Amino acid sequence: MDVKVFNINAFSCNKFLGNPACVVPLEKWLTTEKMLKIANKNNVAETAFFVRKENHFDLRWFTPDIEMDLCGHATLAAAHCIVKHFNYTDGIIHFKTLSGDLYVSVVDEFYHLDLPKRMPSKAVLPDCIYQSLSIKPKTVLKSRDYVLIYETQEQIKQLIINRKVFDEVNLDPGGVVVTAKGKECDFISRFFTPQATFLEDAVTGSSHCSLIPYWSKVLKKDNMIAQQVSLRGGELICINKLGRITVGGKAKTISNFQIAI
Repeated sequence: MDVKVFNINAFSCNKFLGNPACVVPLEKWLTTEKMLKIANKNNVAETAFFVRKENHFDLRWFTPDIEMDLCGHATLAAAHCIVKHFNYTDGIIHFKTLSGDLYVSVVDEFYHLDLPKRMPSKAVLPDCIYQSLSIKPKTVLKSRDYVLIYETQEQIKQLIINRKVFDEVNLDPGGVVVTAKGKECDFISRFFTPQATFLEDAVTGSSHCSLIPYWSKVLKKDNMIAQQVSLRGGELICINKLGRITVGGKAKTISNFQIAI
């Protein structure tokens, strides 16, 4: 049996920018073990698997190492796959996931993800994470992920992680997002995951479940533009809503191929 895999760039139309994800449409679920093996073979930060139902799509996400409870960029990639390669024209895509019901609206080639809000609160950073940071944060917060607040955009870009020390902690399934007010946008961020195949994620939709409500409160605005300043980088359209957040961006299919299972 072969499965088709779409390699899709999320949060950018430039094949050299954004965050690549693989999307695997299925007629029925494979075993978790098989999906994890496919994700490992794809060797990208996230692989999304979906099964079409009568009125919605069941959706699951896998890194090369574990199943995730939420992944923004792979959800955007899955929505793009459904629209562009399965001729979906209803305008709003309904996903059922481990994080509940998620909706993606499609407007003028932008995909807008309606995601749960995760307002972070004050926390104490594990010592191994603190020691791994070349520049220390001014504030430590946490929801699913640790959210580290920095003084300047330059600090975020210059930050270096000592991976040997960083990997001493297991945050399954969370990570560490570092953030500061932006110069050319409202806020910027980077995202790191200990003990993962890829230390730094290129563009992380799920981290904005915490970043958007935090920066909305700080900046006193609900509509914002964010940039993730990884090596590839990407731009996100952000909206803070009552109990939810919206993250938007574009996508581009890079290739598709078959995998024998």
